[in-house]
Amino acid sequence: MNWNLFKDMLAIDSTSGKERKVAEWLLEHLEAPSKQSFEVGDGTLNLLLSWGKPQVVFCTHMDTVPPYIEPTLEKEIVKGRGSCDAKGQFFAMYTACKELEASGCTNFGLLLLAGEETGSWGAKAFSKTGFEAPFLIVGEPTENKMVSASKGTLSYDLKFTGKAFHSGYPQYGVSAVELFNDFYNKLKAVDWGVDPELGETTWNIGLVHSDNPQNILAPELTCRLYFRTTFLSHQAVQKWMAPFLKEGGIQVALQSDRPEAAGDNRGQSPLGKICASARGTGDTPAHYVTLPGFESAPVAFGSDAPHLTGFGHKIICGPGSIRFAHRDDEHILIKDLENAVDIYKRLYATLLTN
Repeated sequence: MNWNLFKDMLAIDSTSGKERKVAEWLLEHLEAPSKQSFEVGDGTLNLLLSWGKPQVVFCTHMDTVPPYIEPTLEKEIVKGRGSCDAKGQFFAMYTACKELEASGCTNFGLLLLAGEETGSWGAKAFSKTGFEAPFLIVGEPTENKMVSASKGTLSYDLKFTGKAFHSGYPQYGVSAVELFNDFYNKLKAVDWGVDPELGETTWNIGLVHSDNPQNILAPELTCRLYFRTTFLSHQAVQKWMAPFLKEGGIQVALQSDRPEAAGDNRGQSPLGKICASARGTGDTPAHYVTLPGFESAPVAFGSDAPHLTGFGHKIICGPGSIRFAHRDDEHILIKDLENAVDIYKRLYATLLTN
């Protein structure tokens, strides 16, 4: 394997939004009978390398999560941003393509996409080209196992609206932070059940913002809520969130005990408001192709696969572990990259002979 090529790939900062630079470099330095580039529309590029008319298309993404981390190659390990997710995948895929080419094989391609980490923008743009092929192999850090099923995703922007007031007299106002806290505890208490294939439903809250001084009750708090759903819970989550999506949101009373306000508010429960907006339709939980003779397992992360149309059968498989992606010590084992090359060649042979 050309480890200098891999290190050069990793040395280019391609955090999401900056991947055009690595795309242009790859277009110049990778070798294939046919090389095409496609504008995504946001300043980034997709690339397609072809050997004949592709029947099997290897595919992964060029963008990485921030921050950029310089690469280091050691005896048994490669460190640096993208080493595990997902430059390691397209290095292994490109190596497999070159070895297939050297053995006289044809009718395969390598598709490299932009924007996977921020919404699969490259995949969505490529699907509009009308390109079709029978088989797609998407590279993600799956420990070289074929993905049997993956969780879905649902994302919401939330806005909590309270009433600003002097923090010494909280009984006259409504803290948006308290509204958020009540919502959080209520959501945490929901039992989504355990899916027999995909396990538990998980969720995370990010981008929390409430710009109020310490001596004033917060009049507003915004955040983003991100679910990873199962076959069991996907519709249940949508149903649970539906009331908050109504125009104007819903009014809610604080759950915590506190003295009632005097004056105009005497005898009334303090009310706030929660509004939500869905960030697209999200991905539904999905099954993927697995083959005899290859290890398989479900995963809890997403990929470009749901957004790539025009392919008859989809496989997700790649070197590295998701446990080491998106971390400041991101890395991948050299032996896993070498094994991935063999697996990709075996998949190509299996798909075109069955």
